[in-house]
Amino acid sequence: MVDEELLKLLEVLPPRVKQSLLEHKDIDSLIEVILDLGKSPEARFSGIVFYVSGDLVTQDDIDFVVSKVGSFSGDNRAGIERTLHRISCIRNRTGKIIGLTCRVGRAIYGTNDIIQDVMESNKNLLFLGPPGIGKTTKLREAARILSDQFGKRVVVVDTSNEIGGDGDIPHSGIGRARRMQVAAPELQHHVMIEAVENHMPEVIIVDEIGTELEATACRTIAERGVQLIGTAHGIALENVLSNPTLSDLVGGVQTVILGDEEAKRRHTQKAILERKAPPTFDVVIEIQERDKFALYLDVAKAIDTLLRGKLPHPEVRLRMGDGKIEVKKAPVEMVLPTDEEVAKSVAEKDAGPVKIFPFGVNKGQMERAISALSVPAQVVMKIDEADFVLTTKAKARPGTKIANAAEDHNLPVHVIKKNVANQIMKFLKYYFKVGEEDREDVALREIDEAAQTVQKTGKALDVNPQNAYIRRLQHQRVEEFDLRSESVGEEPLRRLRIYPA
Repeated sequence: MVDEELLKLLEVLPPRVKQSLLEHKDIDSLIEVILDLGKSPEARFSGIVFYVSGDLVTQDDIDFVVSKVGSFSGDNRAGIERTLHRISCIRNRTGKIIGLTCRVGRAIYGTNDIIQDVMESNKNLLFLGPPGIGKTTKLREAARILSDQFGKRVVVVDTSNEIGGDGDIPHSGIGRARRMQVAAPELQHHVMIEAVENHMPEVIIVDEIGTELEATACRTIAERGVQLIGTAHGIALENVLSNPTLSDLVGGVQTVILGDEEAKRRHTQKAILERKAPPTFDVVIEIQERDKFALYLDVAKAIDTLLRGKLPHPEVRLRMGDGKIEVKKAPVEMVLPTDEEVAKSVAEKDAGPVKIFPFGVNKGQMERAISALSVPAQVVMKIDEADFVLTTKAKARPGTKIANAAEDHNLPVHVIKKNVANQIMKFLKYYFKVGEEDREDVALREIDEAAQTVQKTGKALDVNPQNAYIRRLQHQRVEEFDLRSESVGEEPLRRLRIYPA
């Protein structure tokens, strides 16, 4: 039997499309229906695309749907009253609607238990992640839990009616939270401030923070002591920091000119980047998969780490197949030291990871290889912090710049043939004596690191060559990240290439 709320969406579709979908065996997992003029109606399910047989979409079909739904707002979105369904339109040059995306909205409960301790902490939370990963679902669930279970005064600023649904009466998915609708997307920041000034909320929830005015409104709300929970455009913390429009959400960036002595003490150039202000959001949560979250519990420290050219390590939480939640704490060695701790250890050799200075060797590939192999090593970008230099054969000749610098610092130089991933991996295995029995685990860990990089950057990435058996395991692991992969190259250098979804 079809869910009553899903049936409300099917009712606005052309009758032949509705009937065809009602007969589909996976109707309960329907994600969206696409109606484009002159094309076959398209229904998207989880992992499947179904084309409705029969006539192509006509203008009458599109007009039929438009007549059944509410009016389209300035962002070309409409809805069905008291549901979470969203209908988005595509217009031609004259403004006529020639395409529709009818997306199924579902209120999903129990998704926030994995982060409920953070949500209850009164800290400001920012969710990041790719479209369709479930950010808005998390906001809706947060509104319901905080208003119903904790009795807080919650106001939802609902620009596109995605959180509370269409119509004047919000969907029950937000619980007792109040909902303020926004007449046009460009007015969202006004409504955010109005919510604080007029309705005395304890919590404000807002979706898709995307402009400088909205970022400023967020800071104003936070400074008034109101808890703020929102989402922003970006997949990872670095995306927000590098976005000049939104960087204020995480503290912003400014250039600082150091004196000669201070630059020498810090081993940096005189012009450096520093965080401009305390972050508006105390905690950033990257939704990497529907049940996998990366939590930056101290955003200020994470941003300071990024501005020093290092990668902060978040706490990772994962819901397992049996429902249990696995928590992987951030490595202790990645916690950024204070200036006082740095000053104390200036004359001491670090007894921790082996510090490698790469010259003519790709830093990103080396960091991924270190992580995949789980060896006690760290990439440093200043030669006076290193334990040894790793460079290529072409750059290591006597009398070269790096050879002279290594000699001046009394550092050994290790050489690889070429600046390629498999050479870097081979060297690390040799140096840290990683045995062949670990090869399968190493290959799968490399896939995990590479897949996360592809999700963040949106660019294809090759991993190290492997035999056919391990490649098959790697393909299966890539599928778990909802990415695509193929084997490229000839043996013995045949390897996986991972593509964005």
